[in-house]
Amino acid sequence: MTGSRVVALGHYQPAKVLTNDDLAAMVDTSDEWITSRVGIKTRHVGGPDEPVDEMAAHAGAKALATAGLAPSDVDLVLVATSTAIDRSPSMSARVAARLGMGSPAVMDINVVCSGFTHALATADHAIRAGAATRALVIGADKMADIADWTDRSTCVLLGDGAGAAVVTADPTAPGTPEGPGIGPVLWGSVPEMGNAVRIEGTPPRFAQEGQSVYRWATTQLPPIARRVCEKAGVAPEDLAAVVLHQANLRIIEPVARKIGAVNAVIARDVVDSGNTSAASIPMALSKLVERGEVASGAPVLLFGFGGNLSYAGQVIRCP
Repeated sequence: MTGSRVVALGHYQPAKVLTNDDLAAMVDTSDEWITSRVGIKTRHVGGPDEPVDEMAAHAGAKALATAGLAPSDVDLVLVATSTAIDRSPSMSARVAARLGMGSPAVMDINVVCSGFTHALATADHAIRAGAATRALVIGADKMADIADWTDRSTCVLLGDGAGAAVVTADPTAPGTPEGPGIGPVLWGSVPEMGNAVRIEGTPPRFAQEGQSVYRWATTQLPPIARRVCEKAGVAPEDLAAVVLHQANLRIIEPVARKIGAVNAVIARDVVDSGNTSAASIPMALSKLVERGEVASGAPVLLFGFGGNLSYAGQVIRCP
């Protein structure tokens, strides 16, 4: 059975940067309060002329250019997002139109913060099943549109952006030393705790039970992430990088430590970008690769978690 591989990445962030001091002029907070609790220093915020599909298309175009592919080479477009206001046309259809694609299958996937890793697994499955040959997988969210800018406990967390991956068929056999380009997914959820992260109302607003999410993430997720490594046949100490959902530095660092990835580069893009929901993992990975911090072919753990108290992870080979 043919597997799949991530061959290129791309990312995009709006030009406007909102610092902690900027937020302190808007709500009762401070740089010290934000940094000590979530580790975030800055976040990028899109304007009214930067919709989700535009950010997604920028990231997708960069990934395609890096892969040396034309938009017409893609036969599947998946966009993970929870901030698409319109139901139709979907974000994936709008991205395909913006990029001038031919006739790809288009699908939006809303699993909030773990949306990208769910979408990446879906692309891998489609290629393995012979339903697609080249996929453009994008995580894109405009969290500024759903932020309650009067709530200091949540508005300090959020940022906007998009990250993209080009996924192609990979004939590498699972039994070879390198293994498949995208390892098997481990995914699931805690339905009875789904209300811990919410995007509800008209207009929609983001809210969460921060302490519940923190306890769940730091206690329940590390053993699940280790099982992701087991399914991929990779020991945690052999990981070259760990890219967790960029929710909060106080979650990222203890979870990464408990996984046992003692030799891995740990993505900490949350410091500069805030929580960008589905965009956070591909954006953070794209930046690590762009800076040359992870070698091509090296094993990288991707692990998304958050809204719905859902999670999804896989080990991939770095493009």
